[in-house]
Amino acid sequence: MKSCNKQIFVFLQNIQRTHTTMNNEKFSIKKRVKSFAYAFAGLTVLFREEHNSWIHATAAILAIAMGFIFRISPWEWIAVVIVIGLVFSAEIINSSIERTADFVKAERDDRKRDIKDLGAAAVLVCAITAAVVGLIIFLPKIIALCY
Repeated sequence: MKSCNKQIFVFLQNIQRTHTTMNNEKFSIKKRVKSFAYAFAGLTVLFREEHNSWIHATAAILAIAMGFIFRISPWEWIAVVIVIGLVFSAEIINSSIERTADFVKAERDDRKRDIKDLGAAAVLVCAITAAVVGLIIFLPKIIALCY
């Protein structure tokens, strides 16, 4: 228990040091631009190395195309854009979790498996949510087209 308390104490000290360092730094456009470059580098990694991102991208392109074809309302566009962002964000977070778990512990472990499965479940929940939103928006329009 004492070891755990010491780890928590060290963790909190590190947070405090980081916060103090951040507060003493001056705002810099150059640093902000660099942070965007890092974010775009992360997107490059996502699409280069995560195969599921291509499935999500295909679904997003299909939803956007259908949005133009069916001339969906601004509120429907908001819903489509939000769920697309939700799915990609979940995929990015899940990929980060998986890479971190593999980095921390290379060998197989039930806890590591559970961590990775939970991250994948989050993506699944977001993807199902996006599919339901897509059905709510597009299914009536498709049915109306058929009749």
